[in-house]
Amino acid sequence: MQLCYAQRGADTLHFRKVYYFGGTGLALPLGKTKNVLSTKPFTGSMGLDISLKNPKYYLLPTLYMMSFGYDQLDKDQEYDRTLKNGRASIYLLSLAGGFRKQWQRLNTYSYIGPAAALTVEPRADQNEAIEQIDLSYKYSFAPAIKVGVGSDYKFKGFFLGFEVGYIHKFQKLQGNPVHVLTMMVGLKSDITKISDKVVEVISGNN
Repeated sequence: MQLCYAQRGADTLHFRKVYYFGGTGLALPLGKTKNVLSTKPFTGSMGLDISLKNPKYYLLPTLYMMSFGYDQLDKDQEYDRTLKNGRASIYLLSLAGGFRKQWQRLNTYSYIGPAAALTVEPRADQNEAIEQIDLSYKYSFAPAIKVGVGSDYKFKGFFLGFEVGYIHKFQKLQGNPVHVLTMMVGLKSDITKISDKVVEVISGNN
């Protein structure tokens, strides 16, 4: 990749680029969310950084996979037991857009956008015949919003980055609002040639 810094302030690292990134970190419940959820390692993410015509602006479709400790507060009429010290998951697909600033090899950025959240909650039934507890899972979808800020630094062939984000899900969990802070560290790599080839194959320009 050729870098040109003659145009001071111009983003030469992201011009007409598509990057893949993957991260790992923690998802921290905030406020009343901690009545239901607790932090468990680890949270993962994967997504694309797609530069727009002006590379200061970008699209950021991202999938977050978050695991939490879980305490059931409200009895579910479909099950005969409540569950403590379980494990719940939230899968969040974020379709954010953002703004970034290049400082030579260091980039700072922010983003905001809508998201869709799939929540997986554990449930328990007692099987009296064989004296065991049967676990099952309850699934629910809800809209959400994702906001974040971060920075990354370009080394030879990849970026190393750190990001802090906030998630609000517009559906209560066990009667409590859902607010989550994410802290992620990860790698970003250039897949522009691959994405161009995919577009070429789809359009039939072989």
